[in-house]
Amino acid sequence: MPPNVQKYFRSDAGVDGALHGRYHSTVIIGAGPAGLSAAFELSKFGEHSIVLEADNQVGGLSRTVEHDGNRFDIGGHRFFSKVPYVNEMWNDILGADFLVRPRLSRILHQGYFFDYPLKPVNALKGLGFLEAIRIFLSYAKVHIFPNPEEKSFEDWVVNHFGYRLFDIFFKTYTEKVWGIPCSEISANWAAQRIKNLSLWEAVRNALGNDGKCSDGEIIPTLIERFHYPRFGPGMMWERCAEKLAEKGNPVLRGVRVQSIRRRKNRIESVFAQNNSLGLIEFGGDQFISSMPLGELVLALDPPPPEKVLNAARNLRHRDFLTVALIVKREDAFPDNWIYVHETQVKVGRIQNYKNWSSFMVTAPSVSSLGLEYFLQTEDPEWNWQDERLIDRGIGECSRIGIINPGEVIDGAVVRAPKAYPVYDRSYIINKSIIREYLSGFTNLQSIGRNGLHRYDNQDHAMLTGIYAARNILGEEYDVWSVNTDCSHHEFGQAENLPHFRPCGAEPDRAPGAGQYEIQ
Repeated sequence: MPPNVQKYFRSDAGVDGALHGRYHSTVIIGAGPAGLSAAFELSKFGEHSIVLEADNQVGGLSRTVEHDGNRFDIGGHRFFSKVPYVNEMWNDILGADFLVRPRLSRILHQGYFFDYPLKPVNALKGLGFLEAIRIFLSYAKVHIFPNPEEKSFEDWVVNHFGYRLFDIFFKTYTEKVWGIPCSEISANWAAQRIKNLSLWEAVRNALGNDGKCSDGEIIPTLIERFHYPRFGPGMMWERCAEKLAEKGNPVLRGVRVQSIRRRKNRIESVFAQNNSLGLIEFGGDQFISSMPLGELVLALDPPPPEKVLNAARNLRHRDFLTVALIVKREDAFPDNWIYVHETQVKVGRIQNYKNWSSFMVTAPSVSSLGLEYFLQTEDPEWNWQDERLIDRGIGECSRIGIINPGEVIDGAVVRAPKAYPVYDRSYIINKSIIREYLSGFTNLQSIGRNGLHRYDNQDHAMLTGIYAARNILGEEYDVWSVNTDCSHHEFGQAENLPHFRPCGAEPDRAPGAGQYEIQ
């Protein structure tokens, strides 16, 4: 054991309580939707767990930040799922504080606001009749002569929408989000995020099909109503942590995992750093991790084979920065959020949190806006002073006509590293190598968006945590299969646990990967 390490077995008083007692049954790394859902599911069956969170807030990307009484999210988080069990969990946690909200979102392109989902009159007015004809001719051409192999995001979108619409509505925003050309993004990302949506389905929906594709399945991209917590998504996960603590399952904040000790194919304990208490050892029988998949591999002690380590190092993420502006305007704009396709500004999306819930602001006379920037931590802007970032946000909002600079009365900045797993051309083989290696462990499961290196929705992440908990209870669920083509629960049959079973191999797994024997 390293020197000056305190052993932590169990303490209902939290990390500042007595560091002695017995092992927790399950140690969970990460207090985002996946980790907290796993702990919540275990608690239903009387199983004890302890959750370790590096941040001082729970919720991960679904946390809500408060600044002088005004609240804003780390991105927008709709609460929608076709799995009744997930909906039941949300309602069980929040009850009457779980609101039903209407959706309005638009695309800002060349100074014009396009309704999304499409509305024929609005779209024709923005594009012009001749451009609309060109779009349909482009779609007809690719429909007759499609790209035979969809390797990239660009290939996939062009096959479904035509090149002209790809160039107008997909290319600029997608490259803002990922920072790489659409030709270098895997087609799997498009197939997962906008599955079942094509130009034809978008037009059908615009003519009144209520967000459903031709076979009757719901297209989540087009859903016009959703649930939302009264005080933002963070309210859901703060309440969840409180309920866990009431049952003797602490959620410890400000403890960052440094290493994970293993003996052959079993995890024995986790070493985590706390600013006031130093290095602490957490022991348990079962371990669930929602930390980034690559970081999990690199934290193992002793380390895995070099091939696995290289795969972990090569998994990439996109980082996320929000500039929040408090604006002296009762109605900033009618949308929940706006996609900004304008090339003269770097902001990618603008949230209007007051339109998610009126309780997100301190007074009816103000609005809280979130300007979302997609960056890398090595980009110069990531390390700019907050004041400089706020000034940029004000300037860009003014340039595209959203607000007047004099209306801004306050601002704040939140940085979220490793927000989005990158679907580059090499991620499939790297993830497959890691997945095969981790499958040899008998008491370790990786869950959640970062834990599976997959751009999951919040309910997908929750379901992976629920599956992991059920596996500890003796059932057999394939955590990695959530959100695959055959079991994507926003499109597939809305079955309830414990009967809902995933099936088949996921599309982002490389074929023929061999098993590792863990030494």
